Amino acid sequence: MSEHEQMLNPKTSKEKEKMKNRLKRIEGQVRGIQNMIENDRYCIDILVQISAVQAAMQKVAFNLLENHTHHCVASAIKSGEGKEAIEELLDVFKRFSKS
Repeated sequence: MSEHEQMLNPKTSKEKEKMKNRLKRIEGQVRGIQNMIENDRYCIDILVQISAVQAAMQKVAFNLLENHTHHCVASAIKSGEGKEAIEELLDVFKRFSKS
C-alpha cells in the first residue's frame, strides 16, 4: 500500500456526490466551450467561459485541499508523521501557484 493509500480520506457520501455533480457541471461547461469554438463564437465569450471553468475547477481543488488538510494532514501530525504530510501539502501549494 502506498503512502497516499494509507492516508485517511474521510469524504462522506454527500461530499462525494456534491463533488461529482460539480465536476459533471464543469464537464458540461467544457463541452459548451467546444461547441462555442465549433460555432465560431466571439473569442471574448469563449474566454469568459474558460475563466468560469477555471474558477469552478479551483473551487473543487480547494475543497479537496481543505478536506485533506483537516483530515489527512491533521491525522499525520497526530501520529508523528506531520513533517512529510506538511511537505507534501506545501508541494501542492507550489503547483497551485504556478497556474
